[in-house]
This record gives sequence, structure tokens and C-alpha cells, in this order.
Amino acid sequence: MPIEERLQALLAAGQASEAVAAGLREVGPVTLRYLRSLLHDEDEAADAFSVFAEHFWRGLPGFRFGSSLRTWSYRIAWNAAQNLRNAAWKRHGRRFASGEASAIAEEIRTRSAEGVSRQRSALDRIRDSLPDEDRSLLALRIDQGLSWAEIAEILSEEGRPVQANTVTKRFERLKSRLAELADQHGLEE
Repeated sequence: MPIEERLQALLAAGQASEAVAAGLREVGPVTLRYLRSLLHDEDEAADAFSVFAEHFWRGLPGFRFGSSLRTWSYRIAWNAAQNLRNAAWKRHGRRFASGEASAIAEEIRTRSAEGVSRQRSALDRIRDSLPDEDRSLLALRIDQGLSWAEIAEILSEEGRPVQANTVTKRFERLKSRLAELADQHGLEE
């Protein structure tokens, strides 16, 4: 049974905690990889993942399944990463409070951290030099394999939708810039 159907059945049966836990276990590992590739800092990725898990936990019971679970999850993760970068609490060093979702998030983060390989330092420097939106675009398309429509939905803001063809054009420009940067860093194509 597809995950969306399984979660809807659990929610309909009044088993919200079971649905959220199953959903987090399904999308958690790929979402954490996305946050790691976007933030390039294990502590920031862990903080953003904890925020993501809390928002997922609170939001799933009201989710209408108008988009795929994966798309909705990446949208939450993108917002969590952006909020983390802009949040005053980060500058003061206060960590996000623990809870049941944070415990599952930590379980997923710890388990997946064992299998994470480090990218080569030249590629890290190139990605780090990119703006957040470009890093997110790369991660969603290359690392996560999302469609242009899914990426457009994730990057859209309230009242400012992004079109799939706009994302495609942005990606083409980004590929050209990456080729130049790779050449500057002495990487072969």
C-alpha cells in the first residue's frame, strides 16, 4: 500500500501518532539528506531536522494530501532551513525543545549519520559558495530527484507561486555557473 494511503487509513482510524511516526520514518532519512546538502553543517542540519519533525508531527493530521507526502515534507524542510538561518534563537544558541518527534528525528539522524559519506572538499566549497535557493534547487533536483513541478511547489511562497518552467530555466543557468566554478577549482567535467 502506498505510504499516502497507509497514512490516510491510520488518520481515519484515529491513529494520528502511528501515522506521524510511520510518515517520519518514511520521509525522514531523505529529508535529513536534503537538509545536510542544503546546510552543509551537521549541527544546523540536526536543528533544522528537529524543527522539520515537530512541524511534520503537528501538521500531518491536518494534511489534505493535495500534493505528495514527499513534496510536502521537502517544503516543510525548506522552510525549517530558512527559518533556522534567519531565527534569532540561533544567534543566542538556544536549541529546540525535545519531544516525541525530536526523539524519532534523533533516531533517524543518528542511524543515517553512520552511512553518510563526505563529499569531496572542492565540491563542498563550490556548493557552499552558492546562495541558499541555488543549493536547495541542486539538492531537490540532483540529490532527491524531484520533478520540476514538485520543486516549484516547494520553492513557492504564499502569494508568490513559482512556475516549473522558471525553475527549469534557473537550473540551466545554475548548471552553466557550476561548470565555470568546477573549471576554476580544477575539477574535470
